[in-house]
Amino acid sequence: MTSLGSLPRDGRSGTGDGPRLYVFPHAGGSGLAFQGWADHAPAGWRVLPVDAPGHGSLLGLPLVSDGEALVTHFLDRLGPELEDDEAPFAFFGHSMGALVAYELTRRLLAEGRRAPVWLGVSACGVPSADGPRVPVPLRDLTDEELRRRMALLGGTPAQVLDHPGLWQVFAPVIRADLHLVANWRSAPAAGPLPVPVSVFGGTHDGAASPAELARWAGLCARFLGVHLFPGGHFYFQDDPRPLFEVLAGEVRTALLARRDRVAGR
Repeated sequence: MTSLGSLPRDGRSGTGDGPRLYVFPHAGGSGLAFQGWADHAPAGWRVLPVDAPGHGSLLGLPLVSDGEALVTHFLDRLGPELEDDEAPFAFFGHSMGALVAYELTRRLLAEGRRAPVWLGVSACGVPSADGPRVPVPLRDLTDEELRRRMALLGGTPAQVLDHPGLWQVFAPVIRADLHLVANWRSAPAAGPLPVPVSVFGGTHDGAASPAELARWAGLCARFLGVHLFPGGHFYFQDDPRPLFEVLAGEVRTALLARRDRVAGR
């Protein structure tokens, strides 16, 4: 279970000159969802959780209620370091974070900037340009209904769900993010995404079924497949090692392919 412990002050972990793995959390979540991931990373890797405004290390900032504005925030915040640091980087996004990572990758490519060598999409169906992704009027749920839904889905610390004071702090954050996801719009793609993409999910995830995950293949020129793990929406929560072993292998594959292309092989 995700806890309310603390990461380093900027929410980041790991040092070295290897690839950088930027990880984007789920709706209502923060970099704490990836606490301990650096312990499973190969030597030299850097695991870099990033928080949205109003979350985690950026809790004091106003929430962002629009998907495009949220992607712009990350583009502005991460853009300089993506350009300045010569080490390759990859993106991994879970649930809402997958939408952010995908759209951020598209924006970087559209603006002619450095793009990730690999994109990992977790527990998320393909984005839509046609309307709300979720028909449930999430803004109309009572706090108790929302609390029950979060408990069933997993990922929200028990301390938050069971403590009235903490719930009053975090419920508006969760509610705002769920509304953002429900109304996410994705502009039609100019073509298949050229970045290698791997998709991950839980075998019993009611929010993103294996069939939904497989639809990502239609958006990608270099689709590396769907990897399923036992569990639900937060299949990696109790033990991230199985996921990270596959993830690291996929990133290595993407890096080798990139080196071969650069070398003209």
